[in-house]
Amino acid sequence: MAGKPLFHYEETRGRMESVRWLLAAVGVEYEEKFIHTNEDLEKLRSDGVLMFQQVPMVEVDGMKLVQTRAILNYFSSKYNLYGKDMKERALIDMYSEGLADLNEMFILYPFDPPGVKEANIALMKEKATHRYFPAFEKVLKSHGQDFLVGNKLSKADIHLVEMIYNMEELDANIIANFPLLQALKTRISDMPTIKKFLQPGSQRQPPVDEKGVLKARKIFKF
Repeated sequence: MAGKPLFHYEETRGRMESVRWLLAAVGVEYEEKFIHTNEDLEKLRSDGVLMFQQVPMVEVDGMKLVQTRAILNYFSSKYNLYGKDMKERALIDMYSEGLADLNEMFILYPFDPPGVKEANIALMKEKATHRYFPAFEKVLKSHGQDFLVGNKLSKADIHLVEMIYNMEELDANIIANFPLLQALKTRISDMPTIKKFLQPGSQRQPPVDEKGVLKARKIFKF
């Protein structure tokens, strides 16, 4: 029997959190070996297990996978979250890439200096409410189904709900004008596996605070 996937990343959300959400949705258990210091990171690099000298890295099925999208795509294919044909996969990729653009801003804003941080939060909220969330509301309205693609849960749905939760940390009412997104959030949040993931004590990581920012700067030297 294959062992559990093993994650190598710092003890924070960052680019690994979307992978945590994905595996939580399908109820797959995994283990994490956290990087706490720059020495931990340099050890991985010197061991030659990071193809591009970067994390996240996941050990799974005899592979050492790097690059977040590659990791997400592998697990999505493995656990049937990637559509039934090429057209559905293209839509799922399109939706996921749009969300990745917004998520990248969310990952990086805690590291912005004062003034810049507030401006970027305002920009994220503006893009969420005027570009991204209206687009996904329109998709759900266009076909009247429960999920974005093929009326079946896909990685795009999971990424979208993760992003809704992220943005609600900045504005609790950010999807107030998007009833179909509200329904999707409820639908996925009520899944037993996600409900468990959303409870305290799960492997879901908390928001990045100042202590986490300082730790990340020390690990990655930036």
